Amino acid sequence: MFNEHAKIIHAIAAVGEIAGRKKLQKMIYIAKKISFPFQEKYEFHYYGPYSEELTLKIEELCDLGYLNEVKEKKGGYQLYCYSLSEEGKEFLQLYKMDMPRLELCLQDMNAQNARFLELVSTVLYFDTLEKEEVAEKVFTLKSKQKYTLEEIDEAYAYIESLKQKAKAH
Repeated sequence: MFNEHAKIIHAIAAVGEIAGRKKLQKMIYIAKKISFPFQEKYEFHYYGPYSEELTLKIEELCDLGYLNEVKEKKGGYQLYCYSLSEEGKEFLQLYKMDMPRLELCLQDMNAQNARFLELVSTVLYFDTLEKEEVAEKVFTLKSKQKYTLEEIDEAYAYIESLKQKAKAH
């Protein structure tokens, strides 16, 4: 059980801090889809792929004192920022993980905005469909986001660049 929790802690440790629950959800989902060993199940939700399992693990890790969760007011809504606590750093020492490619990919994703990661994760969610069908899904399911064809192309290019990072030697 704790091995899966350790992967989440490792992911957050790799980037220092993740600003936003949505961003955290998307980063773990994208990492899973490009071949990293995350086990959480995802379903399509209002903001794209979402894992109740991941939410519960994050809550447990915060309750155990391994993660810091800081709420910030951001223009009328709460933004939750996650970082490793001292206890989390000690816990991570017990579960050595050698995933340098994961760290590179997560750092790259953390530099992106949540809106773009939402698009990337949505594209990956429908990765069994043709690109045109994926675009239709994005325009239908994400109409409020007003994504463009250019952004969808950027998402596909970004996915390819992450896959290259994930397997680079």
